[in-house]
Amino acid sequence: MITFEGLSENFKFIILEVEGQINATLSFLRSPSRPLLEKIETRDDYIDNLKNIIENKCYSRLHTDKQLDKREINRIRSILAITVNLERIADFCVCIVRQMGYLSDHTILQETDYLPIFSEIQGAIRRILPTMEKEELHNALAICKAEYELDTMYKHVFERVLAEMGSGRDARNHITVIFIYRYLERIGDSLLNVGEALIFSIIGEKIKITQFEALQRTLTSSGFQGSLQDIDFQAIWGTRSGCRIGRVDAAPEKGGTIREQANKLGSIYKEGTIAKVRKERANIERWSTIFPNLVPQIYGYHEEGANASLLVEFLRGCTLDEVLLTGDEELVNNALFILFQTLREVWDKTRRNTPVSVDYMAQLRSRMSSIQQVHPELVRDSMGVGTTRILSTYDLLDECEELEEELSAPFSVFIHGDLNVNNVVYDHTQQAIRYIDLHRSRDFDYVQDVSVFMVSNFRMPVFEPEMRTRLNRAIHEFDQFAAAYAKQNSDETYEARLAFALARSFYTSTRYELNFTFAKEMYMRAQFLMDKIITHKDLPWRTFRLPRDVLYY
Repeated sequence: MITFEGLSENFKFIILEVEGQINATLSFLRSPSRPLLEKIETRDDYIDNLKNIIENKCYSRLHTDKQLDKREINRIRSILAITVNLERIADFCVCIVRQMGYLSDHTILQETDYLPIFSEIQGAIRRILPTMEKEELHNALAICKAEYELDTMYKHVFERVLAEMGSGRDARNHITVIFIYRYLERIGDSLLNVGEALIFSIIGEKIKITQFEALQRTLTSSGFQGSLQDIDFQAIWGTRSGCRIGRVDAAPEKGGTIREQANKLGSIYKEGTIAKVRKERANIERWSTIFPNLVPQIYGYHEEGANASLLVEFLRGCTLDEVLLTGDEELVNNALFILFQTLREVWDKTRRNTPVSVDYMAQLRSRMSSIQQVHPELVRDSMGVGTTRILSTYDLLDECEELEEELSAPFSVFIHGDLNVNNVVYDHTQQAIRYIDLHRSRDFDYVQDVSVFMVSNFRMPVFEPEMRTRLNRAIHEFDQFAAAYAKQNSDETYEARLAFALARSFYTSTRYELNFTFAKEMYMRAQFLMDKIITHKDLPWRTFRLPRDVLYY
C-alpha cells in the first residue's frame, strides 16, 4: 500500500467523520432533537475543513514532489476525488435533517423504507478504506453497485408516496418525504463516483462502472480467464464520435515479465453506442472476408443496453501521420508506395460496375451545426457588388446539392469511409498497410477516401516549412495516384466529384481546429471550390478541372 505522511491520516478521518454523519442522520430521523441537529451541522463544518486540508495536501504533493511515480499520482488523484464526494455526502445529510423541519407528522417517514437505504450507505462507506488499502477490485465494484441498489429503493418509496398523494391529503408532508429520499438517492450518486475513483486507483485508468463491466464481459467473451487486475488498461483517445478507445495489455509481474496466462491481450478495446460499434464489427468482418490481413482480428464483442464494446487485435507499426512527420525519406516513400498498392488492389477487387449517387453536400449539411458551434464566423452572408450577386453559404450549399444530383460515380468500391492518415497503420517489418476505425466503411465512390486522405494531411497543424513540404508532397503523390487510377478506369467526372468531396472535407475539418486563422484557410478553400462548381453548372462535368493549388498550404 502507498502511504503519504499526514494525507493518509486526514483521509481516514474524513471517512470516519462522514460515517458518523450518516449514523447521526439516521438517529435524527428516528428521534429529531435540537442538540443532534446542531451536532450534525457542526460536524459538517469540520468535514468541510478536512476536505480543504486534504485538497491542499494533494495539490501541494503533486506540485512539489517530483519523485512521484504514476501509481502514486493516481492514488493522490483518487483520494482527492473520493474526498470531494464524501464532503458532498455530508452536505446531503445536513439537507436531510433540515428537511425534517417541514414535517408536521414525523411518523409519515417509515423505518421500513429508510433503514435498508441507510444500511446500504453505511456498508459502502465502511468498504472505502479497506478497498483503498488492499486494492480490492471486487469491493470497489460493490461500492459502485450501491448506487443501483439505492436507485431501486428510492423508486419504490417514490411510487408509494406518489400513490398516497393521490388522496389529495397531506401534500406538504408527502412532498417533504420525497425530498428527503431524493437526498438519500443522491448519496448513491456520490458513492458511485467514490467507487469509480477506487477503480482508477487500482487499475490506473479512469473508467466508468458501465465501461468497466463492458470491458470485463468483452474480455471474458475473448477467452480471457483472469481478473481485471491482471491487465493494464490504458485509454488512448476518445474519438470524436463519442467512443472510448483504450489499449489492453497483460499487467507485468513484480519481476517485470508479462503474465503468460494472459490470453488475447495486447488488444484495442472500443466502447460506444451500439449502432457505431455494431457497424464497426460488421465492417471488420466483411473486410476480413475480402482482405483477411488488412484489418485487425476481433477477439471479443459484447452488447448491453444502448452500448456495445469490441476487443480487437492491436496492430503493430505506426500510423501514417507518425511516418510522415517522423520517418526518414526512404521510410515515407516506402509507406506511400505500399499504401498505393493496397488501395489499387482493394479498389479493383471490390469494384462494382454499377453507377452510384454521391452525397458530399448532404454530408456537409449534416455537420453544419457542429461547424457553427465551433466557428460561428465561418458562414457567409449573401452580398452584392454592382450587378454581381455573391451567394450566402447556405444558398451555395443548396445550389451545389442540387447540382450534385446530376453526378454519379461510374462504379463503386468498398471504401474505408474515414481514410485519415491516423486511421492507416504502416508495419515496416511486414511491409504492410492495415486499416483501423472502420465504422464508416461502405460501398461508395472511391473519391471520398481520396479527399479525406488529402485533407487529413492538409489539416495537420504543422507549419514548419520542411514538414509542410513533406505533407504537400504526400498530398501531391496521392493526387497523382488517384488521378491515374481514374484515367485508367475511364472515370470522366472524377475531378468534378473530387471538387465536391474536397469542399466537404475542407469545410467539415474546421470543426476540429480551434486555430481560427488555420480553420479559415480550410473554410475559404471550401467556399472557393463550391463557387467554382457553380460557375461550371452549364457545362459538361467531364470538362471540369480541379485547381490543384487548393490542395496545398
